[in-house]
Amino acid sequence: MNTGTRTGTDTGTDTGTGTGTGTGTGAGGRAAVVAGVGGYVPPDVVTNAELTRRLATSEEWIRARTGIRARHVIAPGTATSDLAVAAGRRALESAGAGRVDAVVLATTTPDRPCPATAPEVASRLGLAGVAAFDIAAVCTGFLYGLATAAGLIASGGAGRVLLIAADAFTTLIDPGDRATAVIFADGAGAVVLRSGREEEAGAVGPVVLGSDGELGDLIEVPAGGSRQRSSGRPAGAGEEFFRMRGRETFRHAVERMAAAAHTALEGAGWKTGDVDHLAAHQANARILAAVGDRIGIPPGRCLSNIEEVGNTGAASIPLLLAHSCARGVLREGERVLLTAFGGGLTWGATTMTWPALPPPP
Repeated sequence: MNTGTRTGTDTGTDTGTGTGTGTGTGAGGRAAVVAGVGGYVPPDVVTNAELTRRLATSEEWIRARTGIRARHVIAPGTATSDLAVAAGRRALESAGAGRVDAVVLATTTPDRPCPATAPEVASRLGLAGVAAFDIAAVCTGFLYGLATAAGLIASGGAGRVLLIAADAFTTLIDPGDRATAVIFADGAGAVVLRSGREEEAGAVGPVVLGSDGELGDLIEVPAGGSRQRSSGRPAGAGEEFFRMRGRETFRHAVERMAAAAHTALEGAGWKTGDVDHLAAHQANARILAAVGDRIGIPPGRCLSNIEEVGNTGAASIPLLLAHSCARGVLREGERVLLTAFGGGLTWGATTMTWPALPPPP
């Protein structure tokens, strides 16, 4: 594994082969080991049939384009912190851990622009006083969080880290926009990471990360930030809502996730045939199929829960891991490849061997 950080090269936005950076542990160094996992989705469900009553679409179109049958949404007055606390508590229970040294929250939908949401989440979990901060990398947030947590552990700054990824994405979505309203949903997933050895089951492999800010307008919420606020003009119509240029996003998502995945496999010393499960960001079913095909992973080895929960942003990978663990799909010793893509643009990938964990709630 790496002795610190390795830097790759980006061959341009057209090929999507940029490898970004990878972080790992050096020989004899501390590895970040998954010790617990938990997930949470709010109880309210919106089905495709409900969406067709207010959108110019059909249930068949939604299923064909996205692979989604239903999605969970927050109730009025619920915030990202509520989702994060629920998932974090379940991960702590799974790990049998009462205390951690840091709480990292990956989210694009913080409760407020200021302060960060993580300190409130930590306090509500009985962890007041520990380091707590947010990370914003949209749908790649969990992998950016893994790299951050692994760095804290490798440096000796923390022995245990609670990493939560939570998004109330429906708060950003225009309910009348067919392109996004049928895809995005709300949820949270979390893992507890502890200091351990890199040869242990559960140890996080080299984390490959990358970004391309020149394409930031492919996925954005134009209004609400300092640029719009300082301009002296009010937000334009609909600028407070999430926007995505779907066709271009599709191409970059497939290229970037596949390229990052291949780099992560190389860093771990794995071949494609060594992978038991692909846990990719649950963007939509067509992207998932294309990514699996590009990497060379057959559909039977691609984990998926998008049909029942939709695209939950940064939460999608840890929520997928929690669901797969609870259902007995993930078993001790199986090799898992993780990859994600999000706004920024951002992307990332890593590997791990699944540890022995009790099924989460």
